[in-house]
Amino acid sequence: MVKKLYIGNLAEGVTEDDLMANFSEIGKVVSLAIIRDKITGLSRGFGFVEMATEAQAQEAIQTFNGGELLGRTIRVNEAKPKGDQDERPQGAGRRPGGFSSQTPRSGGGPRQGGGGGRGGRRF
Repeated sequence: MVKKLYIGNLAEGVTEDDLMANFSEIGKVVSLAIIRDKITGLSRGFGFVEMATEAQAQEAIQTFNGGELLGRTIRVNEAKPKGDQDERPQGAGRRPGGFSSQTPRSGGGPRQGGGGGRGGRRF
């Protein structure tokens, strides 16, 4: 049965070929992917490797977890299914962005008294 592994703390320069070269030493690599930023295309520092069997996946974890790849100590664990990820609470420590139909908290409305900037009237 195919087993998916999470590979974390990847250096910026790590490529799919680097992962393939290392993990194929253990056994058959079914698929692999380095997760990249949608806008910049740069690595987000983690990826996934699917090994052909459970035994190969366990050997890869034992061999590579805590090992070094291009100068960085990598983490190798069993990947969690998407539904099992820890959910971040909504709005935790963040202010909502965008526009809303709620009334603004402070002030709001048109400016009174000539509108800001270097004091009042000038003659």
